[in-house]
Order: sequence, then C-alpha cells, then structure tokens
Amino acid sequence: MKTIYSCFCLLILSIILSYCLGCFYNYFYPIKYKDEIVNYSSMYNLDSALIASVINVESGYNENSISSKGAIGLMQLMPKTAEWIANKNQIIYDKDKLIDSSYNLNLGCLYLKYLIELFNNEKNAICAYNAGLGNVTNWLKNKEYSDDGFVLKTIPFKETNDYLNRVYKNYHYYKNRYK
Repeated sequence: MKTIYSCFCLLILSIILSYCLGCFYNYFYPIKYKDEIVNYSSMYNLDSALIASVINVESGYNENSISSKGAIGLMQLMPKTAEWIANKNQIIYDKDKLIDSSYNLNLGCLYLKYLIELFNNEKNAICAYNAGLGNVTNWLKNKEYSDDGFVLKTIPFKETNDYLNRVYKNYHYYKNRYK
C-alpha cells in the first residue's frame, strides 16, 4: 500500500511541476501573433523562431511599447528606420501605424531581412538591429573587433552583447514552438 501511495504522490507532484514549468515558459516566452509571425517570416524567408525571439527581447510582445529612445511597437522600430525600410520597399509609411502589430512586423521583418542580406551573417544582423548598422559596419572594419571584416569576434557594446545573448537564449526555446 505504501508503494501505491508513494507512486500516486510522485505522479501528483510531477503533474504539479509540469504545470508550473508550463506557466513559467508561457510567462517568459509568450506565443502571441503566431500567425502573423509565421506569415511574415515565410514571406521574407526568415526563421519565425528568430522573429519571435527578437519580439520577446525587444518589447515582450507589447505592441504599444515605446522605448525611452523612441523605438515603437512589437519589433521596436525607430521611426526613421521604419520610414527608410518602408520607402525602400514601396510601402506607405505611417508612424501612427507602428503600434499596429501587422504593420510593425512587416517593416521589422523587412529590416531584419535587409540586415541579414547586407552582412551575410545573422549574428551581425542581430547586433545591427540593436546597435545600429553604422556601429556594426565600423566594428567589422576594426581589427580589434573583427579579424576578417566579416565576422565579429568581440562586441564592444555590453548592451548589444547582452541583447545578442538574450535573443539566442529565447531562440532555443522558440525554435521548438515554431516547427
């Protein structure tokens, strides 16, 4: 009887732990806007788990988010960057629509795609998404940060290094959710 009771208690404990773990992951790695993320990722040949990771790090899935630096929406686009990528892709730019999830995702995915193609390197693109295109371009020219001008060996901004690590930490979770 003790064995049955012990097994029952272990079963109940494992159910409770599984539930708590699920709550933990749902809190820290939410899945919102999945259809839109998959749509734009597919449209621009991007990894949807990467887009979900950038969104989670940038805004925590808050489409109304506005940073202290003025970045707006899910993918935290700077208005000038959003206007530039919209114009480059013949999309009518409307700053007020940057809080619209679909509009923001479209422009954010276009911009990340542009950066990936420009640098031919996802890591550099993610760094540029955070620190700016000019900074990463300059880092790649500096032997202190890049041996070959194509791959960053060191990221001089702690914020950008932390950002890159957080995006990839999120990615390891999201890649299993966006199969």
